[in-house]
Amino acid sequence: MSSEGADATIAIERDLDIVTARQRGRDLAASIGFTRTDQTLIATAISEVARNILAYAQRGEVVLRIIEDVGRRGILIEARDRGPGIVDVELALRDGYSTGNSLGLGLPGSRRMMDDLTVDTELGTGTTVTMRRWVR
Repeated sequence: MSSEGADATIAIERDLDIVTARQRGRDLAASIGFTRTDQTLIATAISEVARNILAYAQRGEVVLRIIEDVGRRGILIEARDRGPGIVDVELALRDGYSTGNSLGLGLPGSRRMMDDLTVDTELGTGTTVTMRRWVR
């Protein structure tokens, strides 16, 4: 049985909001026992998905939650937008692929930093990237 509780929702509308989301994620991760290294990985993954919101949808939100499942604790991050959606998720998760002016490392890099990453997208409706990382 798993349980989840809403801990923070950060509106992403400008660059400063990315910094806020990063810091809130780092603080939440620290509060449940993640190492400093894990805190940095979590903050970096949050930065990447929040930056994608600004780049492709202009606005959205990042939701941070503490999660528990079968005696383990972790963090769940949802990055949501109502942007154009992702045409080819499999391609978007490959290193080096970008439809913007970036290196194409955001989603694939975030996937490597987290234990789990899923992308739910619908063209013309938006995208939700859900990531989880468990305390070791």
